[in-house]
Amino acid sequence: MSHIVDRRKNDKGKSTGNRQKFLKRVESQIKKAIPDIISQESIKDSHTGGSVKVPVRGLDEPSFRHDPTSGKKQIVKPGNDKFSEGDRIPKPKEGAGSGGGGKGSNSPEVTEDEFTVILSREEFLKYFFDDLALPNMVKKLMESTENIEMKRAGYTRDSVPSRLNIKTSYQQSLGRQLALKGVFDKKLQVLQERLAGTSDPEARAALELEIEKVSRQANTIPFFEDIDLRYNNFERVPIPITSAVMFCIMDVSASMGYHEKDIAKRFFTLLYIFLTRQYKNVELVFIRHHTEAKEVSEEEFFNSRESGGTVVAPSLKLMEEIMRTRYDQSWNVYCCQASDGDVWSKQDALECKKLVKESILPAIQYMAYIEINNKPKEGDLWQAYKRISNDENFSIRHIYEVYEIWPVFQGLFKKRSEAVGA
Repeated sequence: MSHIVDRRKNDKGKSTGNRQKFLKRVESQIKKAIPDIISQESIKDSHTGGSVKVPVRGLDEPSFRHDPTSGKKQIVKPGNDKFSEGDRIPKPKEGAGSGGGGKGSNSPEVTEDEFTVILSREEFLKYFFDDLALPNMVKKLMESTENIEMKRAGYTRDSVPSRLNIKTSYQQSLGRQLALKGVFDKKLQVLQERLAGTSDPEARAALELEIEKVSRQANTIPFFEDIDLRYNNFERVPIPITSAVMFCIMDVSASMGYHEKDIAKRFFTLLYIFLTRQYKNVELVFIRHHTEAKEVSEEEFFNSRESGGTVVAPSLKLMEEIMRTRYDQSWNVYCCQASDGDVWSKQDALECKKLVKESILPAIQYMAYIEINNKPKEGDLWQAYKRISNDENFSIRHIYEVYEIWPVFQGLFKKRSEAVGA
């Protein structure tokens, strides 16, 4: 066996280009593995990075090895107890080597090993969310949403002492001193020339007095004058910002079993990672409900075990109240609601439909309803929402198993043409 030692220097980051080329080759396999990652691992921990198993196919790399059918070889292997140096050993026929010493398999099935690709946090999330975006991010009142930022705008002669720019003021002082000294030097030169060409004692005395006066003025030029001082100038520059708020509404009633709650939490965790990574100015409001609805913290939303009956309308009323009191018309408002579709009464489902159609959809950018069941069926809430699902700002989806989370999520937040144009 040959051993090749590469002693070339390889500074940090030198192989980044090669890694990007490699990831480009296996990009399709990584994307195919995303649903398995969501269903098998903790999504909340996935934003720290992860490993993706990629099939070896197409990943063959060149290697150095001996040609088993030609060439002369002089090899003495350690531990040999049959041959001595100089013995002639017959060359084995091709394919007749001892290999690993185990019995071969007669299985006709063709299998492939797996190659594990380790992805950094940014690389990991890139494959999750690069093709996704919040729909309808541009709003008719968005131009009224501005953030004021103070930006440098040259210098000014009047300001507060804390903004004094010492370097620029010193440069102004030096320039003024050099200019004044040049004037006095030129005047002294003229006076000295006149003094050299004058023989009259009175005229000479007058010129000497004038030369002394000008010399004294040249030597007493003040180091700093008010005219030298320069202060940093700042201007208030309005910067348009995109502000959005996402309401996450989750049903935690007794009818939501472990399977349903697990899918709901995975979906909202994926949504949480997506929003906090893609957008800087997005707020999240978490609402849990059973017979009562309340706004909770992120920790309580994902970890609380509180349960009870099923009444959905109070959660939508709470959302409407928070939206009206906390967020004005300049905000882009989004909502994601997850439930098993079972309600206390059909009247509750009809009230939810009325609230969504008349109060919520006219005031928000987009709403998605996720119905989670362990068997194909349409809950009362689904049947009520189905009547308004043709609204372009409202989507309803079913999720039965964990592996369906990613396709549904991808379909809900796929980039639309208006988002690209914006």
